[in-house]
Amino acid sequence: MHVHFLDPYRPRPSLIHALDPRVKLALALAFILAVALTPIAAWPVYVLLAALLLSVVLLSELGVGHVLKRSALALPFVLAAIPILVTAPGATLWEATLAGLSLRLTDAGLARFGSIVLKSWLSVQMAIVLAASTTFPQLLLAMRALRVPRLLVAIFGLMWRYLFVLVDEALRLLRARAARSAAPTRPIAGARPGGSVAWRARVAGGMAGNLLIRSFDRGERIYAAMAARGYDGEIRAFPMPPIPAGQRLALIGGLVLLALLVGLGHLL
Repeated sequence: MHVHFLDPYRPRPSLIHALDPRVKLALALAFILAVALTPIAAWPVYVLLAALLLSVVLLSELGVGHVLKRSALALPFVLAAIPILVTAPGATLWEATLAGLSLRLTDAGLARFGSIVLKSWLSVQMAIVLAASTTFPQLLLAMRALRVPRLLVAIFGLMWRYLFVLVDEALRLLRARAARSAAPTRPIAGARPGGSVAWRARVAGGMAGNLLIRSFDRGERIYAAMAARGYDGEIRAFPMPPIPAGQRLALIGGLVLLALLVGLGHLL
């Protein structure tokens, strides 16, 4: 089976894959909410949440390395929280002067920064497990079952489907450029293969503008085709079967466990 490189779904014969998508979506959102509600510097609760996440990753059979590799892509965005290290009030751990500006690292700032990094990292990993164990159509159906607004679900669905169309258009432009480009068989004195940096920038800018125009045109044609076939903003699908009793118990148990962890964090 061909899997598009943009599609995060990875089929596996695991217990997580076999769960009802409504259960997986509800538990994943509850886990992310529990991580967000956990107080700053509640390190024992963070360890318990990480252990719970590790258990889910192992049960999903996706591989710890796969999840860690994909979650590392989100870590650079955490760098926006670096100013907290020197702006939060607290006991001074380190102090220096840089270009006339006094920088003071505090214990409270370090605790807040570490908490933000851990919370972001755990939440991203849970989102990766959800996306890798559930197909996107199932996620859309689960959103509608959980009473997510219809317009929001439609935006998610169209955005995801049109992303593949946009990538295909970009690949067509790259193939067209490669087909119209030639490499000299013998080096030419004073000539640089591929042109100068300015020339490459002009070509890239032209391709980006062409891609934007073609994307708008392709989007209009896709929507016209959908409207001609009766699309009114609602994705029609067969009703989802009732959630099995065992999975309902697992859902309730998971929600109770997450609530207990959040409560434990506030007690600590």
